[in-house]
Amino acid sequence: LSYQYLDVHKNDGTRGYKGSNCLFNLKRQLYGQKVGEHFKILYTGSNGMVAHEFILDLRDLKKATGVTESDVAKRLMDFGFHAPTMSWPVPGTLMVEPTESESLYEMNRFIEAMVTIRKEIGDVESGTFSAADSPLRHAPHAADVVTRTAWERLYTREQAIYPDAR
Repeated sequence: LSYQYLDVHKNDGTRGYKGSNCLFNLKRQLYGQKVGEHFKILYTGSNGMVAHEFILDLRDLKKATGVTESDVAKRLMDFGFHAPTMSWPVPGTLMVEPTESESLYEMNRFIEAMVTIRKEIGDVESGTFSAADSPLRHAPHAADVVTRTAWERLYTREQAIYPDAR
């Protein structure tokens, strides 16, 4: 895998390995900055920069709303993302690790997913839903659930299936 990474980046249009790593660092900072506008991030540098991964601290949101890190991780699956590492190295957090090969398109899609999830947490904060009745708690929304004739959730089937179209 290491050889493959080196081989792919030696002539990728970003001036080789050094250029590729600089570009990735810029994208990673964008990730941290944009997601950090909606979620608390632990362990940023004095200048606000993140490391190769960043940790989203959901503990205060959990206390205020009952929405857990597991709820957020499972809801990300509805957006087509693999759930991040949960509660490591800090309980009540999610560790997000963007990879060097992620495109800007995918990074923006993840940012939009997190913004939408934060809005759904806002719905719990405002009393629109309880945490137990929210799309966050019922995620991921499997095909056998969303295709049943009866829909007994307090949110729409569309919100369950197409969360980013909100």
